[in-house]
Amino acid sequence: MAINERASADARHARTGKDAGLYNGTGDLLASMESFQAKATYNNVKYKPMGDPQEHETSDSYGITITVTEIVIEDIDMFRELMASMKSGTTPQFVFQGVLQGLNGSEERVVYRECIPSGDIDLQNVANGDVIKRNWNFFVNGKPDLQKELTI
Repeated sequence: MAINERASADARHARTGKDAGLYNGTGDLLASMESFQAKATYNNVKYKPMGDPQEHETSDSYGITITVTEIVIEDIDMFRELMASMKSGTTPQFVFQGVLQGLNGSEERVVYRECIPSGDIDLQNVANGDVIKRNWNFFVNGKPDLQKELTI
């Protein structure tokens, strides 16, 4: 008998990229997106109270970043908006919805608001014999909103 009886039984609930989607703020599927990652980074402050040899940490801040890889098939609105913002000098803001669908019809949906370009963004990235892709990086200034929870 295995120690963890649940591990193999739950494999049927594993989800893949075909069960997920990235949507814009109005709910339109951004179908040319190959990959999407939202990541939270927590920044803690260390302190050591007098008389205590152990170092401690307390929460200070967190930041959320989004990384997207787009397959360049169509001239999407995000790219037009980015290029226009370079001319005007104003920073564009985007809204994204990350969605994961479960086998039982449940859905995990997280909305990310006030996403601004951050770090490197590929304007043109071409290699011989490869699918042309564009990498995007965003910083999320709005608080993430869990609208629906995935259930098993």
